[in-house]
Amino acid sequence: MTVQPVSHARIQSAIALASSRTGVDFGYLLGQAKLESGLNANARAGTSSASGLYQFVEQSWLAVVKKHGAEHGLGWAADAIGQSGGRYYVSGGARSAVMGLRNDPTAASLMAAEHASDNKSALESTLGRDANGTDLYMAHFLGLGGATKFLGTMASNPQASGASLFPAAARANRSVFYASNGQPRSLSDIYDRFSAKLAGTKADSDETRAANLQFAAQALALQGMNGDATVVTGNNESAADAIAWANSTMNQLGMRGNATTGDSVLRPKPDHARLAYMMLARMGG
Repeated sequence: MTVQPVSHARIQSAIALASSRTGVDFGYLLGQAKLESGLNANARAGTSSASGLYQFVEQSWLAVVKKHGAEHGLGWAADAIGQSGGRYYVSGGARSAVMGLRNDPTAASLMAAEHASDNKSALESTLGRDANGTDLYMAHFLGLGGATKFLGTMASNPQASGASLFPAAARANRSVFYASNGQPRSLSDIYDRFSAKLAGTKADSDETRAANLQFAAQALALQGMNGDATVVTGNNESAADAIAWANSTMNQLGMRGNATTGDSVLRPKPDHARLAYMMLARMGG
């Protein structure tokens, strides 16, 4: 018997884990990844150094790994990163490995969550108000300094040209800063377009989260004939990957089960099945 989950299950599992560990909203992180890369962990920008699930440019990536890497088992990477003249660099022969972490869904999701948390605190201190999801996305897109400049200028002059204020970013992201007819977009237009896109991905993420909870429940409750069963993910991965998704989902909900081995999922105990149905009930399924 085979259970086929929704697509991108492994990536969504990594995002759920990052949300659980950092407290950053799952829906926001999933929406950001959809906007940045379409949930493609190997995505690369053609106009900048941006790469990976969250399209971190090199300096932003090195900064967040240096600050938070050791908290998430990436101490070796944090130790390899130095700073000189206000810029980060990777010492020794570790550069390829450190930069390659941007394409690892778990590492990228954890660092994106930490980056969002740091930006939220800094923006709220500067703006004197709560930072919403669009504010946080602007901080990821333009950097903290750029977002502060963008939001501050928009508050006093919402019709100002975004391309005039951020010429380098406009050259690298023409569709963001210019309409299809070549006219430059205003700051308020750019902001509102991002808000609408994030709202759309939030609705999608709610549906995806419910579907993945159903998959997790199926994985935990699965029983094959004579105990012979297989659980696979969208990438044709093993039962262990399904268990990782189920456990990270339960962690996110604050409901921790005991399914830790392939055997326990393929031949679950009654309490595992009950937990699966509790998970579905929690989502109204």
